[in-house]
Amino acid sequence: MAQHLKSSSSKSIFLNILRHNLGFGSPTHASRHLRHNLPHRPLSTHVSPNPITRLCTTVAEKLSSIGSHEDANAQVMDFPGGKVAFTPEIRFISESNEERVPCYRVLDDNGQQVTNSRFVPVSEEVAVKMYSDMVTLQIMDNIFYEAQRQGRLSFYATAVGEEAINIASAAALSPQDVIFPQYREPGLLLWRGFTLQEFANQCFGNKADYGKGRQMPVHYGSNKLNYFTVSATIATQLPNAVGAAYSLKMDGKDACAVTFFGDGGSSEGDFHGALNFAAVMEAPVLFICRNNGWAISTPTSDQFRSDGVVVKGRAYGIRSIRVDGNDALAMYSAVHEAREMAVREHRPILIEALTYRVGHHSTSDDSTRYRSADEIEWWNKARNPLSRFRTWVESNGWWSDEAESDLRSRIKKEMLEAIRVAEKTEKPNLNHMFSDVYDVPPLNLREQELLVRQTIKSHPQDYPSDVPL
Repeated sequence: MAQHLKSSSSKSIFLNILRHNLGFGSPTHASRHLRHNLPHRPLSTHVSPNPITRLCTTVAEKLSSIGSHEDANAQVMDFPGGKVAFTPEIRFISESNEERVPCYRVLDDNGQQVTNSRFVPVSEEVAVKMYSDMVTLQIMDNIFYEAQRQGRLSFYATAVGEEAINIASAAALSPQDVIFPQYREPGLLLWRGFTLQEFANQCFGNKADYGKGRQMPVHYGSNKLNYFTVSATIATQLPNAVGAAYSLKMDGKDACAVTFFGDGGSSEGDFHGALNFAAVMEAPVLFICRNNGWAISTPTSDQFRSDGVVVKGRAYGIRSIRVDGNDALAMYSAVHEAREMAVREHRPILIEALTYRVGHHSTSDDSTRYRSADEIEWWNKARNPLSRFRTWVESNGWWSDEAESDLRSRIKKEMLEAIRVAEKTEKPNLNHMFSDVYDVPPLNLREQELLVRQTIKSHPQDYPSDVPL
């Protein structure tokens, strides 16, 4: 008989031997009988126990020690955050799941509804506006892009291929929700009522621009529409959104903050700080990642080894979902549900929208230098968000070729007129470069303004003549 039964395996084997030889119904019955009926103290040294007694005494002692050993393994540590179980095994958490996180979708690539798909119902009015705004965004991008190529704008960045993320998200939110954009979400402004003329005024930097010509084109902002001004620095809007969300929570507002960023933004420290901040403070904020595969020319494979961005939420205790970003119905449903949870339960939500940037990163980029034209064309045709959603809208009898033609013709005319007016509108006065920061400008700022004016006066040919001094 073995002298040391140190493992549960040894105990199990021995109890099975007793069960078969002594007639117990199960190993559990054998163990219970031995614990309750056999001696638990050494036999008298004056009595020479027979072999059976010695065997039973040894069994009782070993079973007792096994029980103590297993009780120790079953203990837990009451650590901040909850109870932590102990384990005798050296076990590392796997670097990734065996299967990738699935992607929620409602419409397939052909615009047909996926069998048994669940989504938030969309009315005819909302569906038609969603599609109309997606088309408008596409036309606006194309015309502004061409204007930049003609030298009429200094810079531009399109949202081509990501129209569904823009418009579907906007449709699912409340006007009171505060938006912290990156720079590829003008569709949210469009949905909320920002006019084509207002877009043109900002891009041309005239005196009607709310930013007074201080910002680069496409760096929109609107106090009235709860849309914070775009900042070119990557991911800085994320912690700002968390702070705003916490403020909304403290004020008891029926609203949340919503912030957008690209896959490249998840490589910034602000991303990680913002997620942890939001989780700890239980802030009602939606983090919407436009994972379009590229951070300018850097592919996601060079950015992280995780299964995309969605899995990062769990590390910070944030509920997360992966969505087909080119499926307008899926995006609408996911954002709608996420907003309800964020506001009702006071919690942050992370949404990873899988999409593709069909256009160049900006007019300063040539994406064919780092990805093939065939790849771009395939995404533009096979997984085009506009054609998919149009198929679904038409299948409901809410759209037609005539409506399509009328819409595109009207938007093109409005865009060209908006550009004509924006170009002819006077530029902001030079003094706006130094205003709106200090109530009383400090000496160093006044000296800078004087120096600029002296330089312009000395070299007038190097400065635009249409800027009032």
